[in-house]
Amino acid sequence: MAIITLTTDMGTRDYYVAALKGSIYSQLPDATLVDISHHIPPFDIAQAAFVLKNCYKDFPKGTIHIMGVNPESSKDVGHVIVSYSGQWFIGADNGIFSLLFEKQPDAIFELNITPEVDEFTFPTKFVFGKAACHIARGGTPEIIGKRIEKLQQRQIFRPVAEENFIRGGVQYIDSYGNVLTNITKALFNEVGRGRPFTIFFRRATYDINTINRSYNEVPEGEKVAIFSSSGYLEIAINKGVEGSGGGANKLFGLKLNDIVTIQFES
Repeated sequence: MAIITLTTDMGTRDYYVAALKGSIYSQLPDATLVDISHHIPPFDIAQAAFVLKNCYKDFPKGTIHIMGVNPESSKDVGHVIVSYSGQWFIGADNGIFSLLFEKQPDAIFELNITPEVDEFTFPTKFVFGKAACHIARGGTPEIIGKRIEKLQQRQIFRPVAEENFIRGGVQYIDSYGNVLTNITKALFNEVGRGRPFTIFFRRATYDINTINRSYNEVPEGEKVAIFSSSGYLEIAINKGVEGSGGGANKLFGLKLNDIVTIQFES
């Protein structure tokens, strides 16, 4: 039986996630459900795409991913099921897929599942859940949707690179307070070419001029820059969680979309 993953902004305080899971189990009692995250900031498709983008490749072929963030449809936003890299992705066509995928999907289908009467406010349960169960049972997307050619596009802030600098930004802050930028290791190596550098953010006293391989290469409580397992430049405090001084986001005052610059010696 296929794995079905759940990425939502519904949190775990209310009944919504339980209702979604119960509905799936009612249709597919032997379903394997995996929670990616239910703590995406409300309606934040960029954060949802970042979280799922950094873990879906670890799942086997045939996995079905339900994306329940800003899921409602409108005259301009439909519900779709997308085939990409041997896996299935179900969500609203609100631009989230353009943030998630690196190339054109293999196939796109606009769903024609009609939710139950007066249940248009919970499409993650009544549309996405049904579609996921249909695919998990071996059904084809043509039965529940019609093929379309394009998805909605969403523009995001991308790093700017010139001969001697890279200017990027904060794209994610994890539960440890670690700050992940949108600057990749590949871009850093391409522009830097092994030259000395300084990473600037906020105040001059916070500058960093070394990339370490792990947090523990600096003393506890010290700032550190590494390339995370996702391949992005990360700014952190070694063991700097709540109760021991705080994470990098709080200590440095860094927020989503704040500018981070790397200056290389000319």
